[in-house]
Amino acid sequence: MLIKNLSVLSGQELDFISNTNIKIQNKIFKKIQPKIRPSVKEESIDCEGLLLIPGFINAHTHIGDSIGKDITLNSSVDKRIHPVFGAKSKILKNTSQENLANFMKNTCHSMIRKGIITFVDFREGGLDGVTLLKKALSDIPLRSIILGRVEFYQKPSEIRKNQPFPREKTEDLTKLIKKCDGIGISGANENSTSALNYYSKTPKLRVIHSSETKQSVSTSKKITGKSETVRALSLKPHFLVHMTYASKGDLCAVAKKTRGIVICPRANSSLAEGIPDIELMQKAGCTLALGTDNVMINSPDMFREMDFLWKATMGIHKKRIDPKEILKMATVNGGKLLKKNIGVIETGKIADCIFLDKHALDLEPMHNPYASIVHRASETTIKAVMIGGKIVYGKI
Repeated sequence: MLIKNLSVLSGQELDFISNTNIKIQNKIFKKIQPKIRPSVKEESIDCEGLLLIPGFINAHTHIGDSIGKDITLNSSVDKRIHPVFGAKSKILKNTSQENLANFMKNTCHSMIRKGIITFVDFREGGLDGVTLLKKALSDIPLRSIILGRVEFYQKPSEIRKNQPFPREKTEDLTKLIKKCDGIGISGANENSTSALNYYSKTPKLRVIHSSETKQSVSTSKKITGKSETVRALSLKPHFLVHMTYASKGDLCAVAKKTRGIVICPRANSSLAEGIPDIELMQKAGCTLALGTDNVMINSPDMFREMDFLWKATMGIHKKRIDPKEILKMATVNGGKLLKKNIGVIETGKIADCIFLDKHALDLEPMHNPYASIVHRASETTIKAVMIGGKIVYGKI
């Protein structure tokens, strides 16, 4: 396929190219240059008026709770989403697999329409939960990274005694790892250091929630006398999620020992827990990606996520932020954290991208493409979504 005469945000720095052509072959961007002639019988499409940007990477989701949208709005964080006694846990256990799968499918279709190409899901429910999500995705072209979890949580007394991961659960973990892309651990406050060390030996992606709330930070100190993030690093995680209340020292340690952090500002705010300090995180050297978190409390919309993060951060700190940095969190940086050839429009990368209408009512005239995408674009400005070189939504 040859797509011609379009504007592009190209490369790791999302450089704006006003007009170029792109050849897509074998699911990748084969050539990107102004003058490319189509080969014999090659489909050629004129994309005048369109802006091509990398597909969004939603780097942290829980789509299993899609059936529980906006319940228990006035409850505490733990009462809503705690993995053992929270309302979410009860809903997941008391809902039929068919209903769960149907609402997960709805969320996946919603993400595609909003330009989300890849999502990284913390999947509850053990091996059955992973299998159910795979079944829901069987006829949906969305790219998924599924991080499973053994339903095993330790009590504070067991964490103080540093009790090990139980032998009777080792087979469950082995079977789980074979069926998914890695593990998504609830947090250090549900696991002893010994258990986290055991998980650290698993061969695939390892990710953990950390320092999401003031309460979780203080709970770690109370139980173990140690920082929640320091304990989370016992997992040897490839990246962490949230870090809303991480200290400067915690962030520096994360920058040295992991690929980075996935932040979920709208979800944190929905839980009345503030938003992450991205300036402090970046000064510490952390690579940041964006996620929309639980569907139960937040819509899977990266346009809204970027807009909220950009304006709320500037409003709090009274300091300008380059919108390009926010856009990179939704695209390029997600690919970096996952170490996959996605999130970037450049030769050799997988052809995952979004075609935006530059003449859309909300975008024209587009003087600053980064600002326009971050706080003006929406689902309505998308002309088409491409995954792996194939148009899966809309048309060009």
